[in-house]
Amino acid sequence: MKFTKFLIDRKISIICYIMLMIFISMVIYLDGSVKVSVGNILYINLVSFSFFTIYLTASYLYYRSYYKSLCDVVGKDEIINGLPKSKSYERILFHEVLSSLYNAQSAKIQRLHEQKKEYEEFITYWVHQVKTPLAVSSLLIENNLNYPNKETLYSLKEELDKVEKYIEQALYYSKIDDFSKDYLINEVVLDRLVKEAVKKQAKTFINKKINIEIDNIDLAVTTDKKWLLFILDQVLSNALKYTSHCGRIKIYGLIEDKAQKLIIEDNGIGVKSEDLDRVFDKGFTGYNGRENYKSTGIGLYLSKRLARKLGHEISIESKYGEYTRVVIIFPKLSDYLQVSK
Repeated sequence: MKFTKFLIDRKISIICYIMLMIFISMVIYLDGSVKVSVGNILYINLVSFSFFTIYLTASYLYYRSYYKSLCDVVGKDEIINGLPKSKSYERILFHEVLSSLYNAQSAKIQRLHEQKKEYEEFITYWVHQVKTPLAVSSLLIENNLNYPNKETLYSLKEELDKVEKYIEQALYYSKIDDFSKDYLINEVVLDRLVKEAVKKQAKTFINKKINIEIDNIDLAVTTDKKWLLFILDQVLSNALKYTSHCGRIKIYGLIEDKAQKLIIEDNGIGVKSEDLDRVFDKGFTGYNGRENYKSTGIGLYLSKRLARKLGHEISIESKYGEYTRVVIIFPKLSDYLQVSK
């Protein structure tokens, strides 16, 4: 930092000093009780100016190394870590404020970076997933151009349903961070919503000859119909995927003191105990997913995140080789706000 810039930075102090010396000189000169010549007044001003100049010079020399270090830091990537040690309490406070702002912004940027990376990974994964049913559909059409039959059409419809499911997952995944802009909380009767979700999966129920039992689901809950339907669709899809032919899926409700519960239970292959704590993690497929190439590890992850945003909770219980039980918990209205936090 140049000395001229230092003086400009101290312009208020210099102006105050000049006004003060003018005032003192006028008081001494106009005071008739004390005889002071103009030469003495000029001498007083000269001595005072000398001391003031020494003060400014000493201050500049004292802070020069600090200013130089600041100038060296400007333009570097790690500004905060390169800041020199402060030589005044005021600058110490400035450094603390800057450090707090820097840490807050760094954390925000890191979160945005992680979200961007997560989204890019999902899109890449999604593209690979959706390419498979499209390729199978093309092969079905090519191989049966001259001999179309009902079985071919059913197979083609099944592959297109997969594409539709993957597209739906991508749409909900893209909206999950802007959830507040696209939801409407009101009272919904589970009976109609569950039957709608089952209807969407009707073809799979029929093809695999899976028996469906629905009981005690005439429950009114506070939720968003569209988002809850997506959650039910993901859970049912998972249950159907891992339930063998002629299996059973049971959907029923429970009413407790502080909550209502919707339970979707199947007698499929179940989940190994070591995988239970991670089934809602993004991209986690576990032992069953590795055995079943159709597993994506996205459905339950989205279901968990959406359920929490709606103020619900979702959990899973299972015994490998016997059953899997998914429980969606709807807190009663008095506890809804507390749970949604």
